Amino acid sequence: MDTPWQHRFAQRTQRMSSSTIRELLKLIQQPDIISFSGGYPAPEVFPVEEFQNACNVVLKDHGATALQYGATEGFTPLREFIASRAAAQSDIQVNVNNILITSGSQQALDLLGKIFINPGDRILVEDPTYLGALQAWNAYGAEYITIPSDENGMITETLEAALRYGPKFIYVLPNFQNPTGTTLALERRKQLAELADRYGVPIVEDDPYGQLRFEGEHLPTVEVVDRSLHATDHGHYTGNVIYLSTFSKILAPGIRLAWVIAPPEVISKLVQAKQGADLHTSTFNQMVAYEIARQGILESHLEIIKSTYKERRNIMLDCLSEHMPKGVHWTKPKGGLFLWITLPEGIDTAALMNDAIKEKVAFVPGAAFFSNGGGANTMRLNFSFSPPDKINEGIARLGRLIHRVV
Repeated sequence: MDTPWQHRFAQRTQRMSSSTIRELLKLIQQPDIISFSGGYPAPEVFPVEEFQNACNVVLKDHGATALQYGATEGFTPLREFIASRAAAQSDIQVNVNNILITSGSQQALDLLGKIFINPGDRILVEDPTYLGALQAWNAYGAEYITIPSDENGMITETLEAALRYGPKFIYVLPNFQNPTGTTLALERRKQLAELADRYGVPIVEDDPYGQLRFEGEHLPTVEVVDRSLHATDHGHYTGNVIYLSTFSKILAPGIRLAWVIAPPEVISKLVQAKQGADLHTSTFNQMVAYEIARQGILESHLEIIKSTYKERRNIMLDCLSEHMPKGVHWTKPKGGLFLWITLPEGIDTAALMNDAIKEKVAFVPGAAFFSNGGGANTMRLNFSFSPPDKINEGIARLGRLIHRVV
């Protein structure tokens, strides 16, 4: 129904929509529903005591600074920590001038849309891809060129033909991708970097899950692969990749802390965009995160997270093997938070979701992750949030439901 406000909204709002996942989460707050829908970390492993101690230290020793406005770029000691850790963990060689702290990775995606996307610009994405990126960029009038993916990530053999359409940038989640849980193979990372360089198209590498590998060997980031194609000068990043990561999955999502690593000229433009959005990310939250990192808590906490998630992934995979009928397939992620299920053609998981709620189990229908349509017979499951007994029961319920339609 039209309201007096409808004609006052900007045209860009016509392309805005609510997050399918966020709307779904409103429906499943009942405690008796077993939810595999949200991308939630396990709340029982949050380092609550460590946060409490860090808050006390920050307020006692630096209270006036923590409660004051701060620099848009972010708290300098935290940016220095991120730079040194990026070098140690991923061989990403940068300094503070390459780093911007954002209020979660979602803000980083929105700021990238603000500074790069004109209405009608084409963005090259995996098919399927992260729903939050599509939601951020739809508001700026983005169009999408999709690249199919398989168990080894984006099928880069099809990439060159798509690059001839002149996309503004390539968006990729190379590690334990959201929504599929797949990882981009090393040879494909090399091919992606080489082709992007040849055609002069930047890459946005979104890596929220890369530190959550609990099986297999670490792979170099696309940023590092790309760096081998470019010269560097005393830590000044001159490559073709904008790299995003976050504390949400390795510490806690409620503090809303993430970062962008990019060439200084990109950081400068992002800073201007961020000043128009929120001036700066919470100084207090940044200082608390830095205090936790400074004490070395982050590394030990990561080991707890990875052990917990590996156990839950294994249980979910075992339960799927036990309860799913023939013709149903799923990915086997080596890290991260998600796996991806494909049902036989003709089954609509959005319709199936209504029956799932009645069975007190929830998932995310896969169609929302396809920028140009498709994926009606797919679904995303999260294995990090629910404890083992809930995973067992939830997959059993889902299996009974799918048996009725397959």
